[in-house]
Amino acid sequence: MNINFSEDEILYLKGDKGLVGIVKIAISNKIIYIGTPDNEEIAMFLEENDLIAISSFDNNEKAVKSLAYLTRETDAPIIVLDKNHPSSKRLPLVLSVGERVKLDCNIKPGTHPEQDILCSCDSLSGLIIEKTENGVKLNKDFKNYEIKEF
Repeated sequence: MNINFSEDEILYLKGDKGLVGIVKIAISNKIIYIGTPDNEEIAMFLEENDLIAISSFDNNEKAVKSLAYLTRETDAPIIVLDKNHPSSKRLPLVLSVGERVKLDCNIKPGTHPEQDILCSCDSLSGLIIEKTENGVKLNKDFKNYEIKEF
């Protein structure tokens, strides 16, 4: 299933107990830095139409939009927590960047430096989101979505 939207819009995929907001990278050769639990910093090189996907566990569209703005427009780094970090259970938002993201409800939020997987609510788990020139492609039909101005 394809969903088209532009770089000045945000796509919200709505689940039963959470949502995922998706924005597109507007320029090629953008660099986002990822801080790992091993005190390393990974530079991730992004291309035009790559995705920033943000999962909200409390359906907070405003917070999703704010984190998307911080990541895309101000180059805020992504911080990955250690798997045993106590704050992981208190994160209201987590994000992933790249050309493909798999949503999974069976991982600890904020603890995966791999950017192709993102914690989500149960009803969104298993969705695979891939960039296209005009939006995204989902691995299955999904009807509960909304596109809004970014």
